[in-house]
This record gives sequence, C-alpha cells and structure tokens, in this order.
Amino acid sequence: MSAVQPQQRALHLVAVVLDVLGVAFAGAIGFVVGAVLTFTHRLSAPWGLVLAFAIVLALIAGFRLAMGGRLHSAAAALGVVLATALLALPGAGGSVLIVDDALGYGWALAPALMSAIVIAWPKPRPRRIVHAAEGAAPRP
Repeated sequence: MSAVQPQQRALHLVAVVLDVLGVAFAGAIGFVVGAVLTFTHRLSAPWGLVLAFAIVLALIAGFRLAMGGRLHSAAAALGVVLATALLALPGAGGSVLIVDDALGYGWALAPALMSAIVIAWPKPRPRRIVHAAEGAAPRP
C-alpha cells in the first residue's frame, strides 16, 4: 500500500461524515420550520398559509440548488412533513393545531406535495456557451 491510499481513505471518511452531518442538519432545519409554520399558518388566513407554502418551497428548493442533489432537500422535506404530521395529532386535552377545514387540509397535504415535486424535478443539463468567433456550429 502506498501512502496515498490512507490519505484518500481519510479524506473519503471525512467527506462521508460531513455529508451525514449535512443531511441531519437539513432534517433538523426542516423539522423546526415545519413546527413553527404549523403554529403560524393560520395567523392571517389565507395569507399566512400562502407565506408558509412559499417558505417550505424556498427551503426545499434552496437545499436542492445549494447542495446540488436530492438527499439534503429530501431530509429537509422529511423534517417538515414529520413535524406537520406530529403536530396534527390531537394533544392530551384533545386540542388540535391543524383544524379540520380547507386551511388545515391545505397545510397538512401541500408541503408533502410541493416537496415531492421539487425533489423529483429533473436536474437541468449544463449549457454550453457559444462564443461569437465559433459561430453556431458545435465543436466535435
């Protein structure tokens, strides 16, 4: 074995650990965002719900664009959906945070649907820049 292989293994291990920590961080951020928005989505109906949708969409799309893959955005989406699902359950006294009406159903279902669309959206192909001197013909 050469000295390069242990260094490469160590760098690979660090990359894997950082990736796992990044996914856990994305999931935790998603959970916090989902919990906060579950409490606040009804503040000024229907604009609170529209703003909550925009925040969830920005969170999931932001992770997808910033990290370049689907894993981190899926973890954030899972955090949002998990927080929403846990807080949709009745409390010990029977009180609920997500009421059985159009706003409640919208908040309970739309974050999962928006997350699925953002995660499933295909990655765009990189564009090739054509310089004026080259003309429109592609290079071989």
